[in-house]
Amino acid sequence: MAKDHGSQIKNDDTYEALRDEGYSKEKSARIANAQANSEQTPSNDGGKANRYEDRTKDELYQKAKEVGIDGRSNMSKDELIDALRNH
Repeated sequence: MAKDHGSQIKNDDTYEALRDEGYSKEKSARIANAQANSEQTPSNDGGKANRYEDRTKDELYQKAKEVGIDGRSNMSKDELIDALRNH
């Protein structure tokens, strides 16, 4: 049985599995909580978003702003893509 990570983590088993695979705490929590929320269907919705390379720099900037990436205003398109993928 997985360790209880408190009320912030909705699916402890998924969270621990992702952490074991090397995902960050933040990313593991986002994925685990999304999978535990019946209104979100990450497995079913996956693959429908435009590739980062197909988006404009402004679109990437807005996405970086949504997820809270610091220093985004000074980043190039390639840097924004890298930051979004590794956040």
